[in-house]
Amino acid sequence: MAAMGVAQREEFLAAVHVGALSVARSDGPPLTVPVWYQYEPGGEVRVQTGPESLKFRLVDAAREFSLLVQTETPPYRYVSVAGPVVAIEDETSQEDREAMARRYFDGEALAGYLKSIEGSPIVTLRMSPERWNSTDYS
Repeated sequence: MAAMGVAQREEFLAAVHVGALSVARSDGPPLTVPVWYQYEPGGEVRVQTGPESLKFRLVDAAREFSLLVQTETPPYRYVSVAGPVVAIEDETSQEDREAMARRYFDGEALAGYLKSIEGSPIVTLRMSPERWNSTDYS
């Protein structure tokens, strides 16, 4: 088992995984929820959510969060990143909504998902990764 190098961990994070977002809260343990996300090496982590969600309200208050992504089958690997929220985009464009959805769906599932969020407000959280942890068990 070894920590991944910079290029390896950034490539792993850029791949399609469901992430686990964690954010502090004042009235109990951190909230941890599954999320879709986007990342390009050297860039920011982007997460889209509804402005009324608990996750958004907690991230907006904390101004930071962490994200964990992992493989589900051996050899296990994971990358965890944490950092400050550098921007919150109050209105996520249709193009950005579609780009996120295409990472996780195609065909009829993509069309159905996009129809289900049509007209719903979506905000984009942008986090600058500052703290990294990773392990590769292969």
